Amino acid sequence: QVQLVESGGGLVQAGGALRLSCTVSGRTFTRLSMGWFRQAPGKEREFVAGMRWSDRRTYYTDSVKGRFTISRDNAKNTVYLQMNSLKPEDTAVYYCAGKDSIVVVTSQYDYWGQGTQVTVSS
Repeated sequence: QVQLVESGGGLVQAGGALRLSCTVSGRTFTRLSMGWFRQAPGKEREFVAGMRWSDRRTYYTDSVKGRFTISRDNAKNTVYLQMNSLKPEDTAVYYCAGKDSIVVVTSQYDYWGQGTQVTVSS
């Protein structure tokens, strides 16, 4: 059974930073492409960032480019999302997700975490 467990969410002031972590078990992590998504109240879940397992190429939605960084530590089976210069509009539940293929900019992922709340106050 594949499990993804996120941590690191919380309340931060605008301009601050948070680092989300997602630890994967039950699956060969080195062969998983990983993504981060978010869902704000009343909105659809959206892709935030992704990293292909094959070459670690990264992708970001335009609104977070230059502020967010996705990274991974294969030795720890963990993917991270470093979020800097946070804005109130970044407030959402953040989910990590994993998939076997290298097509990361899509909502079609095989495995999902339970989500962690990020709240940015103005």
